[in-house]
Amino acid sequence: MAHSNHRQEKPLGSAVPGGILTGILLVIMVVLDVLLVRSELLPMKYLAPGMVLLLILVMLLGVMTHWTGRTGRFAFGTVVSVLIGVVMVYGIVALYMLTNTLNSITTVTTEVSSVGVYVLTEDSAETLNDLEGDTFGILSELDRDSTDGAIEQLSEDLDTEIATAEYDSLVLLVEGLYNQECRAILLSSAYLDVIAEIDGYTDIEDRIREVSALEVEVVVEEPDTQGTESEVSSASDTAFTMYISGIDSRNGLKAKSRSDVNILATVNTETHQILLVSTPRDYYVPLSISNGAKDKLTHAGIYGVSVSMDTLAMLYGIDVDYYFRVSFEGFEEIVDALGGVSVYSEYAFTSTHGGYTFVEGYNYVNGAQALSFARERYAFASGDRQRGKNQMALIQAMIKKALSPDILVKYASILSAVEGNFETSLSYDLIADLVSDQLSTGADWEIISYSVDGSNGSAVPYSMSTTAYVMIPDEETVATASELMQAVLDGEVISQP
Repeated sequence: MAHSNHRQEKPLGSAVPGGILTGILLVIMVVLDVLLVRSELLPMKYLAPGMVLLLILVMLLGVMTHWTGRTGRFAFGTVVSVLIGVVMVYGIVALYMLTNTLNSITTVTTEVSSVGVYVLTEDSAETLNDLEGDTFGILSELDRDSTDGAIEQLSEDLDTEIATAEYDSLVLLVEGLYNQECRAILLSSAYLDVIAEIDGYTDIEDRIREVSALEVEVVVEEPDTQGTESEVSSASDTAFTMYISGIDSRNGLKAKSRSDVNILATVNTETHQILLVSTPRDYYVPLSISNGAKDKLTHAGIYGVSVSMDTLAMLYGIDVDYYFRVSFEGFEEIVDALGGVSVYSEYAFTSTHGGYTFVEGYNYVNGAQALSFARERYAFASGDRQRGKNQMALIQAMIKKALSPDILVKYASILSAVEGNFETSLSYDLIADLVSDQLSTGADWEIISYSVDGSNGSAVPYSMSTTAYVMIPDEETVATASELMQAVLDGEVISQP
């Protein structure tokens, strides 16, 4: 009786393609895991299980693609492997962009003072060489660090020591040029807007022109908290105060400039409360560098962001730990990148900037409309007071949108808008901690706003040396703001005043 041996044949094929595919997936996975760990943005309770599950998935796909002879299983495994690989590569690119952007906006340590060389509009000088041997007018005391740096650069450019004539005020300096006591003046471009506020000099930019601009770079100093009365130390792991500044600078975000937005944000990550306190730009207060002389708060920015921070710290008797600045142009781009925001308006009005109309209640605005909303003051009887409230309403709207899930699909455009238009002294580590904590807890944040008040007045500000409009602080509202900030730092849960 004949016996036949029936043996199951192994499918023909090769294990090489599947091995290569699995190896590539493992390499991509390792790179992604390393970036995730180093970024410190994802809570470990999510990161560790996610890494394990991803490894298991890659191993399963490796089994499915092990033999090319198993046609159906191999094809399915290959398609899934490619899709998983593409997703991981996309994650690597996105994470790389995110960490690079965060590093770029948190490593800014310098400011630039743009000092212009100005002559009369009808002057024949076209270059610095045309001014060789002439006298340059300078301010004798105001902003001497920038002026001295510009003189040093100018002397190097002309290869000679330049002659200078000192003036005690902006008015005297400009008059010195008008009267041809000097042929040119050295002046920080931030002062042009200050001079334009003075009666009789509103046409300053028509009467003078810039021959050259000298950039003087200075290190941003750490905030000086010794002059404050607060017993609270600098930022803790759970609570800190940050200065939010919005500038309309023609010389870029890093340039020293008047600040039209002056908001303190006190944050407590345990109570999940943010207190926004708005201070009007014309608040008449001593600057940290003026030896007690009072000035408009907006002028503090001319001397650097650290002066604005220290001045507000003196006003409220509280440490100001960090800052972030955004240019008006950048603000517009960020709102557009968010896909617009829904902002609440207390009044119906039409803006003088752009002629946009806003209704009482919620308005969905794009970048240009949001900027117009934030800058408007002439449409309100309370002027700058209401503008500060509107600015805080916009910040609330932007935070709310930034915490929403649909922000994930807009990350690329947001990162593009942020870089170059936004900078902060918050460290990367602190930002990573905040992001990780939010992802871990999913907490709802409560944002409370408060505006200090004052009365209309006129005085001679430190930076102007001539009478101008100022807002005299209402000390009662200043005290209330201080108490509210202190309460948030101490972990108390506050309610809307």
